Amino acid sequence: MRPRPTHWTRAFRARRFSGSRTRRLLELHLAVIVLAALVSMTALLVSYREVQNAAGEMRTHAAPAVQGVSATQLALLRAHQEAEVSVRFGIDEVVGAGARYEAQLSAAGQGLSRLSDVQIDGERGRGVLATVTGVLTSYSGSITPGTVKYVDDDLMQRQKMSEAERQLNRPGTGVVPRLDVLQEHQMRRMTRTSTLGPLQVTGWAVAELGLLVLTLTTLSALALLRRRCGRSLDPWLLPTLLVAVALAVVPLWATAATQERLDAARRQLVRIEDTASDPLVRAGDTARAPDRLADAQQYVTRASTELRDGLAARSWQSWTYYGALGAGALVLLLPAAGLSRRLNADYYWRAG
Repeated sequence: MRPRPTHWTRAFRARRFSGSRTRRLLELHLAVIVLAALVSMTALLVSYREVQNAAGEMRTHAAPAVQGVSATQLALLRAHQEAEVSVRFGIDEVVGAGARYEAQLSAAGQGLSRLSDVQIDGERGRGVLATVTGVLTSYSGSITPGTVKYVDDDLMQRQKMSEAERQLNRPGTGVVPRLDVLQEHQMRRMTRTSTLGPLQVTGWAVAELGLLVLTLTTLSALALLRRRCGRSLDPWLLPTLLVAVALAVVPLWATAATQERLDAARRQLVRIEDTASDPLVRAGDTARAPDRLADAQQYVTRASTELRDGLAARSWQSWTYYGALGAGALVLLLPAAGLSRRLNADYYWRAG
């Protein structure tokens, strides 16, 4: 016959059961915190890096490409307008007409050269630019004789000017329409680059939700330690709370600031493209609106400068990424170290 358990035996068993249950609860809290930290930090760092990469792509390629096409088109149209002015009134009668025409044509050629480095339409864009460069060479071969060589031969002059007009504006195959196609593709690519997509929104939702789970679990662990271990404050878990809150706020705020700059840049680029494609600007009616093309060029130049300033790299946003990376290591290591210390040191380990 087994002896009846004494009071001290029952107390020891109750203590052993309570310690074992506390240990399991702390292990569960630790597992949830580690999993939430890994998931949230992975989503946060990837999402933040994507937005910063989009800002870099906009600054180095998308914005210069869209600006470059618009500026090149306006320079070509302005060159043709100056050539028509010199033909209509006589190049000797218009002060600087020949120099202005040559300067605009040279600016268009330089713009095409720069576009080959920054255009964002891939192989298709390179093919368009190669074709445009060839057609522009033919255009120069027509417009220059029309304005200089055949000034005393009206028939040949009209023929050369007509050839130049077709090479410049012929639907589908002219220089300006080909650049319109390139610009349309670039605008679509630029819009995708500068807009938060569903995957990015989902990534931020996962990151914030993971940080919320991490924060709530850390609060629960603090309550558990206070209730079962008699410790109201834990020097490992309290910093975890502060770091988790900072991670939930600072990178998201930095992303919102970057996205605001991207949205402003996108709206500015749309206005630049609209200015260059305005039918009234392209008409180049020297009698009714002699300065319309010049005004459009000045606007594009001014808007491009403002856009470059708005998209200038912010060093603090790069440091935010590395700060988030370090903070992510802390929210993973601090609770792991604190709870592991309790698991290895407190009474319920010995009781179990």
